[in-house]
Amino acid sequence: MYEPSSAIKGKQAVFEAHPENAAVKALSDLATDAKFDRNELTITVARESIIAACETLKQASYNFLEDVTAVDWYPSEPRFQIVYHILSMSLKERLRLVVRLDSDDAAIDSITPVWPAANFYEREIFDLFGVHFGGHPNLRRIMMPEDWNGHPLRKDYPVEGYR
Repeated sequence: MYEPSSAIKGKQAVFEAHPENAAVKALSDLATDAKFDRNELTITVARESIIAACETLKQASYNFLEDVTAVDWYPSEPRFQIVYHILSMSLKERLRLVVRLDSDDAAIDSITPVWPAANFYEREIFDLFGVHFGGHPNLRRIMMPEDWNGHPLRKDYPVEGYR
């Protein structure tokens, strides 16, 4: 049975509890926060460090980008959370890499130079949440028509759309 008290929170506590984890070793200088809960490792990095973090993880045998998604925490700030699910097939370990973005500056560098598979995921987040990915090779809408007004997965988007 899961006990909430078994979660480890905070960069220092997580990194001390899992010193042999490849992601912990690789991101020791780039991580700003961490959590280990339900046998899942989540490491938070600053927006400016996302490319360096992905390149570092790739060198540490995390070779498969499974997914990129976003969460809107409106009305809280930072409002957006960009979540990268990354897998190391050789180590048989998963990692959740997180970046938090303020609503007044919802932009982050594209990781498509590191993992080309991020292309459509980033376009989907751009289309549905309005987060801009700098340096993306083809950042345009993927789900909604090009002339659509707004971003439908934002929590402040009207349920029936703008009229």
